[in-house]
Amino acid sequence: MPRTGEKIDRLVAEDASMETAIQTVLQTAEEQGTVAWGDVSDELSSGQWGRLIETGLLVDADGDGFVIDDPDGVHDALEEADPDAEDDDDGWSTWDKLAGVGVIALFLGYSMTSVRNVVGETLDLILGPLEALLPFYVVILVLATLTGLWSTLLQDNLMDMSGMSQHQEKMEELKERRKAAKERDDQEELDRIQQEQMEMMGDQLGAFTKQFRPMVWIMLLTIPVFLWMYWRVPNLASGEFVIIMPFFGEISRWGAGTLGPWPAWLFWYFICSLSFTQIIRKALNVQTTPT
Repeated sequence: MPRTGEKIDRLVAEDASMETAIQTVLQTAEEQGTVAWGDVSDELSSGQWGRLIETGLLVDADGDGFVIDDPDGVHDALEEADPDAEDDDDGWSTWDKLAGVGVIALFLGYSMTSVRNVVGETLDLILGPLEALLPFYVVILVLATLTGLWSTLLQDNLMDMSGMSQHQEKMEELKERRKAAKERDDQEELDRIQQEQMEMMGDQLGAFTKQFRPMVWIMLLTIPVFLWMYWRVPNLASGEFVIIMPFFGEISRWGAGTLGPWPAWLFWYFICSLSFTQIIRKALNVQTTPT
């Protein structure tokens, strides 16, 4: 549903009449089992039909017309009427914006001891028992794995890689058209291409804003985790462990410096997070870059 819903949101944002077009195609497909261009050509433009195929909402039915790829998801997206769940013009829902406000408030914990203490003491109710059972380096490894899983799942569900891929393909197409127009010395075509490029720059900014949504929800978990470690490390006894840190050898104090201003606990978290996030993405076959 999230991917189908985002595709429909993007299509409707580009052209408000696409909502009616999608409803028409969905109704025809449900009545007939499949839908062909001839069935809806009186109510849809060829461009609208092509966009439905390009975005993957319509898929080929082995030469017998087309079918809706995710009819339940299309139904849910079209019937969604909750104003708190609908995306605004900037692609952010009310919940997204509330999460953003929460992230800004949590950022204060890095500079304000009172905020850091509140977050640290609250999370310690959950993480304290875990720390009592496991060495601190294992606790960091567990947290890095959980935050890596959280970020991967959010990126998979909230980022629309197909839209970014289509944008890149269109940019490549415009470059080829521009090159050909220059060779023909076709100034009229060059002017049209320039206008299309200007319109795409606005679309690109909107797409970037939407793609930043997962980062807000990711930080809503990772920042408290960082604040807990930041709050907890000064209270740990030093000299009670020895860990072989990559690149830096033996470390016996979590506050010890490693890479620049990075303390040992932060560097260890970064190494664990980077490694396990890649493993999780491979295992779940999650794509986080456009193809």
